Amino acid sequence: MNREKLKDAFEYFENRMSSCDLCARNCMVNRKENKGVCGQGVNAKITNAILHFGEEPPLVGAGGAGAIFFSGCGMRCVYCQNFGFSQLNVGKAIDDESLADVFMKLQKAGAKTLDLVTPEPHLRAILHALIIASESGFNLPIVFNTSSYVNVETLAHLDGIVDIYLADIRYTDDEMGKKYSLVPNYWTVTQRSLREMYRQVGPFKEERMSGLIVRHLILPNRIAGSEKAMRFIAEELSMSVPVSLMSQYFPVYKALKMKEISRKIDDDEYIEALDMLEKYNLEGWYQPLHEKMKGVYAKSIER
Repeated sequence: MNREKLKDAFEYFENRMSSCDLCARNCMVNRKENKGVCGQGVNAKITNAILHFGEEPPLVGAGGAGAIFFSGCGMRCVYCQNFGFSQLNVGKAIDDESLADVFMKLQKAGAKTLDLVTPEPHLRAILHALIIASESGFNLPIVFNTSSYVNVETLAHLDGIVDIYLADIRYTDDEMGKKYSLVPNYWTVTQRSLREMYRQVGPFKEERMSGLIVRHLILPNRIAGSEKAMRFIAEELSMSVPVSLMSQYFPVYKALKMKEISRKIDDDEYIEALDMLEKYNLEGWYQPLHEKMKGVYAKSIER
């Protein structure tokens, strides 16, 4: 872990606290005195830190991913399963030294990776905690688990620090992002941010525990734009970038009152998304929609 890069990044994020533009909301709030859309001040706020076995297989290994779930988010997804801490700001404030201690405890517990879930609002604290933990021998691969709604300048200061970008494509249409996540320019921002992530680390390779993985949650009624997402990955990034296709959508929170997303996806929608992976020669991981779906397309896309 390059301490000079850590220190430079920490100084940058420390300075951004007086006019925050880390995510693409660009609130420009002085977080030393006020809070932006994400609801965060200067110190980190977390809800849990666990050995998590539900992430993509190479990130988990035998010991689990060392997942830290941070409070707050610049997006306002109407179907967010974690709305309690992403939008209602449930969690516990923690100082940088204590956050560093959490990193070390996860490493000592056998975690294969440090999985930072929604880290964008907390980068100042995270970088400082990494500096502190590195002095005690912290060396886990760092996973930046993100919605992709983050400014390129923010990502540029993580170059050489983040090992693995675990990045969403939620929608491929800005209007869908506006309607279902209440942000005006999701797809415009996400294309830029994914290109920057790919520039830094290339496609994920397990042997070096580095690279970009793209996650895509299938939504009802083609709202997520799955074909356009797969085409972007194949043509604008690389067919070597693994895709994690997620089928676990279920309506919660405000989605329950929106007819078009008030149900789970059906078999046809699931198979159509799998077809898109095959059409664009992409590989990765997928979640069977139900017991009968296990093994479907396993040869072509399941690593």
